[in-house]
Amino acid sequence: MRILLLASTFCVLALSAFAPAANAYVDPTSGEDRARAVLRAADIPAQNWLPGHRGVDLALAVGADVLAAADGVVAHAGHVAGMPVVSIEHPDGIRTTYQPVQPLVAAGDTVTEGQVIGRLGLHPGGDDGLHWGARTAPDTYLNPLILLARPTIRLKPL
Repeated sequence: MRILLLASTFCVLALSAFAPAANAYVDPTSGEDRARAVLRAADIPAQNWLPGHRGVDLALAVGADVLAAADGVVAHAGHVAGMPVVSIEHPDGIRTTYQPVQPLVAAGDTVTEGQVIGRLGLHPGGDDGLHWGARTAPDTYLNPLILLARPTIRLKPL
């Protein structure tokens, strides 16, 4: 049993050595490198026209500060289909989107990680929290939680 545990630990350490480093993104509700409270997980559909949830909903009170998840340039700060939205283009080619957010920034502004970009507004559908999305190209969405640090896994002896 001890040999199996040592072998498992070695495999985890070996795989960790070759894993890509986590990107320098933070939770836009807290500024921490890990998500604090996910209300609704991402459900990225296999085909863009299929239903799904193209991002995550994070717990945050109406009126609270929303932070830039990473350095970038504001691509949009205004309304989309009646909802207040802020989008940021990051140097790595990812665009993050925050809604419903009353912007405190304007298109073209340079922002830094953790900077306040707006305040959480009321969601027209009555949903709570901040919707945080990410994409690498139009219609190519990804789960923004993968941009955060990976959780630390600790193996403990039996």
